[in-house]
This record gives sequence, structure tokens and C-alpha cells, in this order.
Amino acid sequence: MKASALSRARWRLLTRVGTFLICVTVIALVIVQYAHVVGRNVAMIRSLHGVQNDVKTLQERKRWQKREINRLSDPAGAIPEIHERLHLVGPHETIIYLRGAKPLSP
Repeated sequence: MKASALSRARWRLLTRVGTFLICVTVIALVIVQYAHVVGRNVAMIRSLHGVQNDVKTLQERKRWQKREINRLSDPAGAIPEIHERLHLVGPHETIIYLRGAKPLSP
């Protein structure tokens, strides 16, 4: 009887150890998968922030271009720009160049 009781005790111990190892393996796999998903989410968030910054930059550029188009659509805004870029003068006008002066940027 003692041998069979010892055998049952060993069997219980082995099944408990086996069950514990299976549980640890499953939990480890879940953790690895979760870590992978979290890593992908972090990468997507960074990418999203970059895209949002690009969108803001493009919206600002679009606003600036619309202002520039509106300014150049009006003769009062277009004529000075034409004179500046082409170095043209109208009647009774003179171009004065200043040394060391930075050119005007629109």
C-alpha cells in the first residue's frame, strides 16, 4: 500500500507541476502578444502625430497661398509685386537700390 500511495503522491505532484507549467506558458504567450500589440499601438500613435503635424503644416500653407492669391488678384497688390520681381518701373518712377539691404520677401 505504501508504494501505491507514494506513486499517487508523485502523480499528483507531477500533474500539479505540469498544470503550473502549462499555465505559466499560456500567461507568457498572452504577455508576449499583448506587448506586441502595445508596441504596434505606440508606433501608430507616433505616426499619427507626424501625419497630424503634416496636415497642420499643409493647412497653414494653403491659407498663406489663398492670401497670396487674393493679394495678387487685386491690381493694388499685383502691380508692386510685378515691379519688385521684374525690376520694372512705371511712368514717373525710379528704382533705388540700397547696398547691403536685404531683399523684401513676400
